[in-house]
Amino acid sequence: MSESPQTHRPDLRPAADTAATAAPNTDGVWYASYPDGVPHEVDVTQYASLVQFFDDSTARFRERVAYVSAGSPMTYGALARKATAFSSWLQGAGVQPGERVAIMLPNTLQYPVALFGALKAGAIVVNVNPLYTVRELAHQLKDSGAQTIVVFESFAKTLEDALPGTAIERIVITQLGDLLGDGLNLKGRFINFMLRHVKKMVPPYRLPQAQRLLDVLQQGARAPRAPATARLDDLAFLQYTGGTTGVAKGAMLTHGSILANVLQAKAWLAGQLDSDGGETVLTPLPLYHIYSLTINALIFMALGGRNILIANPRDTKRVMKILRHETFTCISAVNTLYNAFLDNEEFRQRDFSGLKLAMAGGMATHKAIAERFKAVTGKPIVEGYGLTECSPIVTLNPVDIGHLADFEGSIGLPAPSTQVRLRRDDGTWANLGEPGELCVKGPQVMRGYWNRPDETARVFVNDGWLATGDIGVMDARGYIRLIDRKKDMILVSGFNVYPNEIEDVISQHPGVREVAAIGVPDAVQGERVKVFVVRRDPALGEDALIQFCRQQLTGYKVPRLVEFRDALPQSNIGKILRRELRDEEIRKMEKASTDQDH
Repeated sequence: MSESPQTHRPDLRPAADTAATAAPNTDGVWYASYPDGVPHEVDVTQYASLVQFFDDSTARFRERVAYVSAGSPMTYGALARKATAFSSWLQGAGVQPGERVAIMLPNTLQYPVALFGALKAGAIVVNVNPLYTVRELAHQLKDSGAQTIVVFESFAKTLEDALPGTAIERIVITQLGDLLGDGLNLKGRFINFMLRHVKKMVPPYRLPQAQRLLDVLQQGARAPRAPATARLDDLAFLQYTGGTTGVAKGAMLTHGSILANVLQAKAWLAGQLDSDGGETVLTPLPLYHIYSLTINALIFMALGGRNILIANPRDTKRVMKILRHETFTCISAVNTLYNAFLDNEEFRQRDFSGLKLAMAGGMATHKAIAERFKAVTGKPIVEGYGLTECSPIVTLNPVDIGHLADFEGSIGLPAPSTQVRLRRDDGTWANLGEPGELCVKGPQVMRGYWNRPDETARVFVNDGWLATGDIGVMDARGYIRLIDRKKDMILVSGFNVYPNEIEDVISQHPGVREVAAIGVPDAVQGERVKVFVVRRDPALGEDALIQFCRQQLTGYKVPRLVEFRDALPQSNIGKILRRELRDEEIRKMEKASTDQDH
């Protein structure tokens, strides 16, 4: 049975504490560093909902191409028609405002159709990683209470196995070739045939209740539609996060919080990017992730931009084959993906004269990668900072940061209408130049975690500031530099050691491709530093690497343990998962201890 609609849940954030500590000397210092023309505050009520924003954008840019997938374009006008048809079908199938609709799709034309169709029907979107295991998928479906899911056929078997115990009633299945043209044309049929019968990428499954997306769109196009009315305080997304540190929980993001972030970024970019459809953004990061969802799908929609969709960014050769026929003015990626692209000769030989903006987030960008990228493209990597709970953008660097002589590693300045403070361990506010946990207030901050009031109360501190778990420091200009994740900090003989610093140093060794640093328990020092390294030079040895570290790191920061690997565990956007490496080390130590006892 469906849960009651959650579109008007009470705000779970703590009420303002009138006895809060006094404001520190950091407040507002960043405004003096804002680019010319960027306002301190943004009117985040310009639209009544994401639906109105979508309708306005698709009407203004109707004839422009919104997305390109596998060489096939979809205009804003076509996207609007298909999304409207999907919303009509959802309503006709009985989906009520506030119901959760899960979307389990990679970067294909089907994703924006399902996304905006669900929002137009008044539903709450639950983004699902298509590579989830049965256990992970079952948890997210049960936790969200989703009753409808749109799934790529290649992952239908996973869905079949995850269904028991969920509330799923409606299943819509699609294949890569389905929307590559009007109807299932020859190109689409050929691609679907190849994936199913030649590449064997569709495991056998049995979902007799499932309907095909093409049939659903045809039915919806003929069906009457009663436009759903959404408001700014209605939930738009349950965006799941925290799966690498425990049970994944759904951040409740409203129409207003997402729209605020879009309008904050648009105000920041005004005068720096073309706001009338002149930009093309390369989209290798999955749209179901908050980073790509807001930046690529929504911010570039506000600019009338063109998205080049990459379904599998880790297949670098395939990506380069796609890019032979494309040019782009912007790209959003993470450190590991930039690294992989830079290792490709074809990428290095591209003409980057039209590139305006290369964005990075999700994880720290290593100095060595930033310097290589600038040497190859002539453009800097512009870092920002965000998290799922903030829709996600918190801080931004100016697009023209390339005037700086060296890569500073700054995550930029707080976005318009955003307040940032740094919190000491004792709960008081830190001052300029003093490290502390980064805390945020702003219209883009989530309402809380879905059905988890205890977790919500844990992250909202002092007088309702969101504590991010990231340690940073703010300089006199208002620029913030992240030191590391609070939970990733390594304690060596009482000294704080930050993995980011170690990784940044090691990544500068020419023989290193990727690196991750963790702390492992030690009876004498508390913890020791261990690094996991993927080599670029097969001849690189442990002694040479440690000697390299000794030249650039103080003694207690130098790794005591080095393990070479062929690959490191990564998240869906390419973020290296230190937690998996730590858990693995702990299991090895526990097994060794058990074996010794016996």
